[in-house]
Amino acid sequence: TVYMLPIPTDKPGNVEKGFQILEDWAHQVTYNDKDINDERNVILEESRLGQGADERMRRKWLPELFAGSKYANRLPIGIDSIISNFKPDAIRRFYKEWYRPNLMAVIVVGDISSKDAEALVKKHFAHLKNPANPRTREVSPLNPYSKSNAMVVTDKEATNYSISVYYSAIPSKQSSTLGEYRNDMVKQLFAGLVNQRLRELTQKENPPFLAAGMGFSNLARGYEQPYLSVISGENDTKRGLEAALEEVERVKRFGFIAPELERIKKSTLAGIERMHNERDKSESMNFVEEYIGHFLEGEAIPGIENEYKYYQTLMPGITLEDLNAMAKKIAGESGTFFAMLLGPEPSSSVKLPTPAELIDMNMAVAKKDIKPYEEKAIATTLVSKMPVAGKIVSETNDATWGATVWELSNGVKVTVKKTDYKNDQIIMGARRAGGISNYTLADKYNANYATAVAEAMGIGEFSPTDLQKALSGKVASARAVVSGTFDGFSGSSNVKDLETMMQLLYLRATSPRTDTALFRSFVQRNKSQMAFAMGNPQTAFIDTLINTMYDHNPLAPIAVPKAEYFDNINVDRALAIYRERLGDASGMHFVFVGSVDEAVLKPLVETYIASLPSSGKKFDWKDQGVRMTKGQKQLDFYKGQAQQSLILAFHSGEVPYSEDLELKADAISEILNIRIIEELREKIQGIYSGGTSASVEKIPYNNFQIVFQLPCGPEKIDTLLLAMNAEIESLKKNGPTEEVLNKVKQQWVETYKT
Repeated sequence: TVYMLPIPTDKPGNVEKGFQILEDWAHQVTYNDKDINDERNVILEESRLGQGADERMRRKWLPELFAGSKYANRLPIGIDSIISNFKPDAIRRFYKEWYRPNLMAVIVVGDISSKDAEALVKKHFAHLKNPANPRTREVSPLNPYSKSNAMVVTDKEATNYSISVYYSAIPSKQSSTLGEYRNDMVKQLFAGLVNQRLRELTQKENPPFLAAGMGFSNLARGYEQPYLSVISGENDTKRGLEAALEEVERVKRFGFIAPELERIKKSTLAGIERMHNERDKSESMNFVEEYIGHFLEGEAIPGIENEYKYYQTLMPGITLEDLNAMAKKIAGESGTFFAMLLGPEPSSSVKLPTPAELIDMNMAVAKKDIKPYEEKAIATTLVSKMPVAGKIVSETNDATWGATVWELSNGVKVTVKKTDYKNDQIIMGARRAGGISNYTLADKYNANYATAVAEAMGIGEFSPTDLQKALSGKVASARAVVSGTFDGFSGSSNVKDLETMMQLLYLRATSPRTDTALFRSFVQRNKSQMAFAMGNPQTAFIDTLINTMYDHNPLAPIAVPKAEYFDNINVDRALAIYRERLGDASGMHFVFVGSVDEAVLKPLVETYIASLPSSGKKFDWKDQGVRMTKGQKQLDFYKGQAQQSLILAFHSGEVPYSEDLELKADAISEILNIRIIEELREKIQGIYSGGTSASVEKIPYNNFQIVFQLPCGPEKIDTLLLAMNAEIESLKKNGPTEEVLNKVKQQWVETYKT
């Protein structure tokens, strides 16, 4: 159990009060009968939130995964019948036995001296007493599988097919020596390289699976389990597992090749270098999480300075032989495993593998004829032909923002704001009015998926896989962004790789790549992924709700993509729309914020942004007249096995926009959220979580929207609707109380201060 309190330290008494609260939680909880009984329904609502296809299937496969261990039947959420019926003394006994000083740690990080923190810890915790005869903590063992086993579990509400192979768990402990630390690095590199190869298979024209991954699970503390997981389409469960098993077997037989190892070393070292460069800018929470890991699991905490030295020293010495030896240990000494296939109930024409076939597939892969991995040569230069640079034609200073503004020869504007929040981070954004609102119904799917299609095919001379390899060791990214009402780009880099980010930006804008094989792979993956989406009751509800809310307007936002949408995408038209939106930089405004050196950035802006094509055309968004339904309407939607309900209520309309109104809408939402917790959760005990959100917008038309979301049990719907509407009417008639409004304002002040 971990309690966390973020405390503003600018007011005297805040820290002392925080420690008093922690002490109260640690040993002074009252546990009155009424409080306990009132909380039962709230916990049952929490349990209800987790119900559904995944939970039903999990209860079938978990006992097999953890066969012979207490973990098999001890899910953290517990059992509803116990929550409903336990006697209050049981929870008091539990608290007394386990919430005791010799199982506690207090971690204090932030704007406080060590001396003051120590004094407060002693004041509030030194007097706590341990029980005379403390109960012993049991550690449940996780034994190797006595034999290989498999199972197939289906549920008509599941939304995809996943196949997993878990090898026998082996005891593990947190590293405490440099040798053990090096072994962890080898394991990290090994899993990264296997996953890179599995990702490459998804880029094939007819990919065997949607996604696959290999790693080392820590589901049970003190143990790790090597595993392989695959997500596939309905017709590819067998093919997908076979392809993933073959790739792992290829690694076992032939190992990795030198270029693979060098690339992942570069990327890993670049990541740890960035953390080291930001060592004096780390958030307090990062330290807290490390200290929690140290206390609960014995995780070593040498600090980033030492870890950076370890990586610099140890990484060069890790060899292909180290990684290839790791491959041979995947199945463990026993070689036994547990395999499972989870997914929707299949179509009548589809036959899923049987448990026996899953076992046979795992055993048969060792006898297959498998060729070594081959890799083609990859270009090392991102931009093969450098652009003709433009110029910065004017420079002004924006005193309000403390920023520099450049006007470029192609009409683009660039704002540069240097900050010291991070030592080694530059963030780029670019925006202009536009977006998919400019396209008619005939282009709905081409426009909505234009950037996704372009992303799937790559840029310049690089497929997505080749680009990832070419960027090994670089900390840089750039993406195209097209929303309903704007076009633009986003990106980030460290200081060293700023030019790489600029080159990626230039290629995204000027050189989207056409690859029909990768396009077909994109379509197939998305169709397979969405084929069973409507089996999920909540997904089907949202889809029906959006259609109803917008009176079945075909231009309404896409809430849930459907498999058939992807058949309506034309690759040439989608790329044409991409170029229309992003290939002309007219009216674009770029912003660079962070560890920016203007002298370094200036020639890069002239080379890669001032050179972007610009026609001078006026870009803008369009109001397509899509509106939410008018008047009061109620939709009742029935689907699903679990006793779950979800109340969604939308209050919307057209209203003149102002920043003042937007602020007040936020206040209304926060006020209602406080009342929802006090009335609907604590008093009625009808929800575990829920609340409201509010927005007032001016694009594409002036409007407001307040949304209520209340997950609950079917028997509480009417009660909660009455209570919710009563709170709305009370706020309309009487306004908020001074106390509640002050709570909202105080929270806003603290949030904006941060």
